[in-house]
Amino acid sequence: MGPPLSVVVPLWQDRPPQENLELAAHADRLGYGELWIGEMATYDAFALGTAIGLRTERISLSLGPFAVAVRTPMTVAMGAASVADLVGRQVGVALGTSSDVVVEEWHGRSRSKSATALAEHAAATRSLLAGDKTDVRGTVVSSRGYRLRLPAVYGPLSIAAFGPAAVRTAAVAGDRMLLNMLTPTAAGRLCADLATAAQIAGRPVPRTAIWLAAAVEPTSDTIAQISRGKVGYLAAPGYGEMFIEAGFGGLVAFARSRPHPRELLAAINPDIVDSVGLVGSCEHIAARIAEYHAAGVDEVCIVPATAGDDGGRRTLEALANIGRSD
Repeated sequence: MGPPLSVVVPLWQDRPPQENLELAAHADRLGYGELWIGEMATYDAFALGTAIGLRTERISLSLGPFAVAVRTPMTVAMGAASVADLVGRQVGVALGTSSDVVVEEWHGRSRSKSATALAEHAAATRSLLAGDKTDVRGTVVSSRGYRLRLPAVYGPLSIAAFGPAAVRTAAVAGDRMLLNMLTPTAAGRLCADLATAAQIAGRPVPRTAIWLAAAVEPTSDTIAQISRGKVGYLAAPGYGEMFIEAGFGGLVAFARSRPHPRELLAAINPDIVDSVGLVGSCEHIAARIAEYHAAGVDEVCIVPATAGDDGGRRTLEALANIGRSD
């Protein structure tokens, strides 16, 4: 029996934003259990979650990850409770530290002490979602005296993790650790680190979920779309080392020489897309999912490519069948 498959609203920047509503409705019709709704440069996640919830019938929703330097615990808890109340559906929340571009450039906020901010925000958010009145007086995040006026939110709290501090926060405060775009080897190390951190914290080990770009029988347009999503990661600390370990050292060295993004995109080998994703035939993807499961991942969250596959229909339908065949 393989891990359960959920769907991530992809929010591809080269596609019409409204396509995400169509994709969400299709995932609901196909029987996927959960839909992850992130936040990029288009829709507010709470607004999109409400719109999707009103257009679907049964799929549960997880919102975020929300950047803890941008959203306060109160706005996250109030937003999640609003979506849950308006759509009558279970709603989960994910928190993370996000990137320098999003936090410092787009929002003009500081990412300093981001590990502390994540831990303090998670504690306050967890308390608020449970319906408690908060009294968290942290060094970076504080929340005092507010309690939800809407019903408590019982969906899972997920912590987006990559470094050791975020893994510890997931172990201490999370119901799930959320990973993004990792090789099975890298994911396995973080799963092992989570188990160790949970043992130290005296808690059951939270589940681990991973977001992976997915495309069944991809076209050249599909590969190009997924490849564009890798450009910003190749030179990044941690991610670059992961890609070097996976055999793409030359490409990482080129990325760290700061070429124009168009030059870097042109240099990307399609093999790198599969190294951190689910791309190819149904049989190949099923084998890749098994690799992640063997590494310790509990849930695989597919991010459907939509270039060459409008609304991700081909991929969603094929992978729903894989899930049922398990």
